[in-house]
Amino acid sequence: MFQLSKNNRKNDKRYMLLLDDLARTKSDLESAYTNFENMVEPDLIDASIYEVKAVQMRYQFLLSCVKQIEDSYTKNPLEASDS
Repeated sequence: MFQLSKNNRKNDKRYMLLLDDLARTKSDLESAYTNFENMVEPDLIDASIYEVKAVQMRYQFLLSCVKQIEDSYTKNPLEASDS
């Protein structure tokens, strides 16, 4: 049964796109942190802080979407049919 749900995830295009976007966002976040660490101009430091915060929020949103999909795959089919 566990293997069946794993195969379903690999065939779910929406899930795979979310994972790809999550990986890109993680890379963007690492880049934003690097930019922030290298800023010396006060105005650019402020801009970097906003960029880091924006990318963090996008990452958290995508992560919650991925978790929702994964939870839907792990639900008991009998419980899902009752709701």
